[in-house]
Amino acid sequence: MSVIVEDPSVRTPLVLGGHTFESVSDAVCAPVEQKAPKWWIASFAVAVSLLSLMLAMLGKLVWTGVGVWGLNNPVMWGWDLVGFVFWVGIGHAGTLISAILFLFRQKWRTSINRFAEAMTIFAVMCAGIYIAFHVGRVWVAYYLFPIPNSMAMWVNFRSPLMWDVFAVSTYFTISLLFWYVGLIPDLATLRDRAVTKTRKIWYGIFAMGWRGANRHWQHYERAYLILAALSTPLVLSVHSIVSFDFAVSQLPGWHTTIFPPYFVAGAIFSGFAMVVTLMVIARKLFKLESFMTMHHLETMNKIILATGTMVGYAYGMEFFIAWYSGNPYEGFAFVNRAFGPYAWAYWTMISCNVIFPQLFWFKKIRRSIPAMFVISIIVNIGMWFERFVITATSLHRDFLPSSWFYYSPTWVEVCQFIGSFGLFLTFFLLFLKYLPAIAISEVKGVMPEADPHHHNGGVH
Repeated sequence: MSVIVEDPSVRTPLVLGGHTFESVSDAVCAPVEQKAPKWWIASFAVAVSLLSLMLAMLGKLVWTGVGVWGLNNPVMWGWDLVGFVFWVGIGHAGTLISAILFLFRQKWRTSINRFAEAMTIFAVMCAGIYIAFHVGRVWVAYYLFPIPNSMAMWVNFRSPLMWDVFAVSTYFTISLLFWYVGLIPDLATLRDRAVTKTRKIWYGIFAMGWRGANRHWQHYERAYLILAALSTPLVLSVHSIVSFDFAVSQLPGWHTTIFPPYFVAGAIFSGFAMVVTLMVIARKLFKLESFMTMHHLETMNKIILATGTMVGYAYGMEFFIAWYSGNPYEGFAFVNRAFGPYAWAYWTMISCNVIFPQLFWFKKIRRSIPAMFVISIIVNIGMWFERFVITATSLHRDFLPSSWFYYSPTWVEVCQFIGSFGLFLTFFLLFLKYLPAIAISEVKGVMPEADPHHHNGGVH
């Protein structure tokens, strides 16, 4: 009886379909070079319509005031803060996939990093809309910037909302540079393949004279490494600072030291779920299954399982700390969260974020496209409910029972949040049509042909 011993040096291939360097370029550039399909035009029309809805709601907000939202006393923050934290969290997966996995030399990231980086930038743009408009008087938003005190404008830089401005703007700037630097070699590829003068000019401008020379690659790799190193601490710091909006207050349910790591784990959790949702659709419609393989999807599902378990642990620790502290106000806040007027939202959160991701323990579900697509959507619904539960349940019953109130969003808040998906999808669809969704140069770098010792399909 013979026993087959698996060779540990043989790894799951990251590119399927027997591609060569030339066929990789053809496959990735095809969506950009070909005419826009009907489904893309229809999707873009829907996305622009939702974007117009958001712009209309923002116009009404500026014209009338924040009274068009359902805020009340004591609930002074509602869907505005929920939407902001939700979109910042969505933007975390891109930087994690690109920067941290790059520093750890994880080659499986190469087919999905460009995709995730673009998602990060567009999600942070949606979050920035909430930062700009939830201040109320948006026409005096210049108070948020570090204007010298010689102008007799005494800005309060100790406010946690100011920390958000600096953290998110820094994160957006570094992520945008990181994304653009990675695009440069592929923009040069599109420039060289362009068949129209207009495309050649525009791609040539943004390719910044890239010719693939040895000096170009040296500078590129150095810049990419520096930006990856800068981005890595931002993954941890940005959502930690966002959590300080809550944690530095004295309000029961918010004033807790577990929030920074808890928010970071939740951000990675929701971000990876959004990447899976979009990847499942894009890889099918653009015929990119050879690059975004089941191995990539299964690996991301494992990360969703791990971070979902961390989030579930954080939920349990919140209740433990509230009980162990002996603080009656803290204990009431969490009992009210689970069994009070917003219990429906709390248990929806628990179901979506803790129970459903545990299905990924089963390999059959981890590798099932319909199952992972549904679970990824459920996770993001649950993460929205998490932000809503943290915000609303801690505010609606404060220290004075006489001021207790139930918060409900108005149609303006609902339409504004739905419209923010229009902003996200509009830019995302433009990205898929006019830029390569996969990093061509990086994918070629992990193929066997890139090994100088590779010859005729074997390694000698």
